Amino acid sequence: MLEDVGPDLGKALLTGLLAGGASVAVQLLSPGMAKLLRRLRWNGAGTAAHEHRVERRLAAILAADVAGYSRLMTADEEGTHFRLLTHRREVIEPKVLEHRGRIVKYTGDGALAEFSSVIDAVRCALEVQQLMLARNAGVSPSRRIEFRMGINLGDVIVAPDDIYGHGVNLAARLEGLAPPGGICISADAWRHVRGAIAAEFVDLGEQRLKNIADPAHVFALSLAA
Repeated sequence: MLEDVGPDLGKALLTGLLAGGASVAVQLLSPGMAKLLRRLRWNGAGTAAHEHRVERRLAAILAADVAGYSRLMTADEEGTHFRLLTHRREVIEPKVLEHRGRIVKYTGDGALAEFSSVIDAVRCALEVQQLMLARNAGVSPSRRIEFRMGINLGDVIVAPDDIYGHGVNLAARLEGLAPPGGICISADAWRHVRGAIAAEFVDLGEQRLKNIADPAHVFALSLAA
């Protein structure tokens, strides 16, 4: 039918029909053609909704940064930079891979990693901190690179080269609570690892965290256990 009115006019009419702007014309079409157009319009809407749907998953998020990084860079910019790269290459990346995680990104002195298991995330953090303790044994305190780490279990929005969401933000705030060389985890993470990790957990109670609406129950891990 549309071919009878010419290719260009037929194409324009079809576009208008699919957009829903010519209801009277739809009524003039045969019942079969009208049904087909309605199906095409529905499929188009469904495809658009699918394309805008975000990918989400439950993940154990590990956030880390270097304690006193600005001070270290002021004292020895190039030396600090190269020592940090070495620790990432020789300690963080192998341990994350060993515990079936992935490095999501590095941000200056910070690192963000995700794991499918919170037990793997905590074991990775403990082993990284233990290795760093040994590496720093012969280093002057003013030159030591010491990581602070935070771990949370939460739902994340997944992008090709990043992860987002409240779960990520909480992990970053937990890291800020940890002392140099320390690890803080959320109560959600603690419930999954207690009894499964050979470490001492110190209950820090409810903590107010920057830009987090509700208080978070926090646990610290002791490397001495």
